[in-house]
Amino acid sequence: MPTVREVTHDVMRTLGLTTTFGNPGSTELPFLTRWPADFRYVLALQEASAVGMADGYALASDRAAHVNLHTGPGMGNAMGNLETAFYNRAPLLVSVGQQVRPMLAVRPLLTNDSPLDLPRPYAKQVLEPARAEDVPLLFQQAWHLAMQAPRGPVVISIPMDDWDVETTAHEVRPERSWRSAPDPRALAGWTRELGAAQRPALVLGAGVDASGGWDDAVALAERLGAAVFTAPNSSRCPFPENHPLYQGQLPMAMGPLGERLGAFDVVLVAGAQVFLYYPHVPGPVVPPGTRLLHVTDDPLEAARAPVGESLVADPALTLAALVESLPPGKPAVSPPRRPAPEAATPTSPISPAWLFTCVADALPEGTVLVEENTSARKVIHERIRVRRPDGYFTTGSGGLGYGLPAAVGVALAHEEGDGAPVCLLIGDGSLHYSIQAFWTAATEQVPLVVVIADNGGYGILKSFAEFLGQRDGVPALDVPGLDHGAIAGGYGARVEHVTDADALPKQLSEAFVRALQERCPVVVHVPVDATVEPLL
Repeated sequence: MPTVREVTHDVMRTLGLTTTFGNPGSTELPFLTRWPADFRYVLALQEASAVGMADGYALASDRAAHVNLHTGPGMGNAMGNLETAFYNRAPLLVSVGQQVRPMLAVRPLLTNDSPLDLPRPYAKQVLEPARAEDVPLLFQQAWHLAMQAPRGPVVISIPMDDWDVETTAHEVRPERSWRSAPDPRALAGWTRELGAAQRPALVLGAGVDASGGWDDAVALAERLGAAVFTAPNSSRCPFPENHPLYQGQLPMAMGPLGERLGAFDVVLVAGAQVFLYYPHVPGPVVPPGTRLLHVTDDPLEAARAPVGESLVADPALTLAALVESLPPGKPAVSPPRRPAPEAATPTSPISPAWLFTCVADALPEGTVLVEENTSARKVIHERIRVRRPDGYFTTGSGGLGYGLPAAVGVALAHEEGDGAPVCLLIGDGSLHYSIQAFWTAATEQVPLVVVIADNGGYGILKSFAEFLGQRDGVPALDVPGLDHGAIAGGYGARVEHVTDADALPKQLSEAFVRALQERCPVVVHVPVDATVEPLL
């Protein structure tokens, strides 16, 4: 008879889980022994990086990814990026090796006292086999749960002595549809309201891009002549940022956000919550007289919406249905075009505006952006306009340590898919949370350009401290003495250090050529002006 290990490998193969991200520990060795020749194990040097890579890989490939973690310590290391994966809606199947069952009563070394509690609340569900023979079935169940809306991580806790138990073959049924169409009655009412709106607006979140609704969002905006905003802190780009109807990203504070929406009579929020706020600036969610409609595939987001009418359904299917049901006709008066930012010029030290203007000019067509540069996010979106679906990924949690490993995962997915180049925009503070991911990028020969905007500290915290009026005496906001290039080079990256603003365009263009030709991570390290930018 086959073993649980062999049957589980067959299940994984059928489900397309033949790439595993992890950092092996002793409790994982029984699972990894006799590793199938058609499987790929992507080694990360720390568990947080393994989860970040799997997150990027899952989002870029639009399918569940597998992560293998090591009992309590490995799960503890991974928790920061597991939280990010939860908020990013990344479909992950996370298997965690545990101590053998016969010794648990005497609590040996590497006992995880609460294997079902430790991953919560950042797992959709945590499973554990009642008997070894259930492991293959739980892999199939976890895969379906991870892919079901709202997508997210599902954890399976597996005692290490389960893998050699003999069992029978397991039938795998990967055919499923997880998408939910909108209620026709609600849709009819929304069609009437939007069709009658004089000043409509769309607020689009990551769920639009994740559900494949990019083209549907464009069609609906053009049918209505609606102003289009990105929802606050969106982890994906749901709309072409060079489109004439696009107005930019909404602020994360309640008062300023409500003011921005005061010019509109009907606002449709799709694929986002209503709304993601930080910091606390009181004000109405929307002003009196503004009607809010909300579609999300997450029932909890619908329940939490403080105003308006929420519909639980697939965002892309809902947008497409609205386009189909709205009669063709003259749209409402279109909003004024989003003003272009002031032209940037070479400066010393290099300004973030000049840096990201040069990045925008150097990006090859179809480049996918991964971003973890919170202090420069506003200027990044002013200077670089995302123009393709699945073209931008960042952290949805606000935690750091996601960017570099996620970029590696995105690049690996595109290596297997359309071969799109990948560029990571990251701050010096964010870089060091998961800097060991450079080693995986170099070892796996990942073509990746990493642009480090080095302002010498935690710029976003300085902005926040000034916003709160609490900058005086706050320690630990500067991080001097780091040789970012030497550390990245030690992990195998090629490094360019740029201080000449006039040379920056050429060196950025050459970095992309080198990354693609040599199949390696290339770092462009740029010390930038550390002037503290306003938070809002």
